[in-house]
Amino acid sequence: MECLSQWPEPVHRVQCISESGVEAIPDRYVKPPSQRPAPQELADAGISIPLVDLSGLDDESRRASTLREISDACREWGFFQAINHGVPDDLLDRMREVWRGFFHLPLEEKQVYANNPKTYEGYGSRLGVEKGAILDWGDYFFLLLLPSHVKDSNKWPALPENC
Repeated sequence: MECLSQWPEPVHRVQCISESGVEAIPDRYVKPPSQRPAPQELADAGISIPLVDLSGLDDESRRASTLREISDACREWGFFQAINHGVPDDLLDRMREVWRGFFHLPLEEKQVYANNPKTYEGYGSRLGVEKGAILDWGDYFFLLLLPSHVKDSNKWPALPENC
């Protein structure tokens, strides 16, 4: 649990807070109105999460424009929704169940894979090291795969076994 001591403040897992019976989300996780998206205003302005059709990567005539869409989405939004990615639905369903299995393990077993503020790799609840920052309401598991020299096999969970 050495990783937990590297954060500027104590780390509280959102799943634990949520399951504790609290009746309201703690202020620490509530962004001020000025930092919240206004869904109707975004929709009225024609703004939505970037949607990228990855099938364009396999088509020479669309490859450059697809790569540009990916680049723009990552630069402007930090993420995008991928469609036509070629990952079979049954594989996605199996992966979702495996990770549900991990997140339903006892906290002590998950903490073995706790992340740190240097790489964020592993089991985490916060992104950013600013003391007093407003945090996201969610736990995550972040893994690096490529390039292979950055992959830390110690962060890949042994449980559930099919993980």
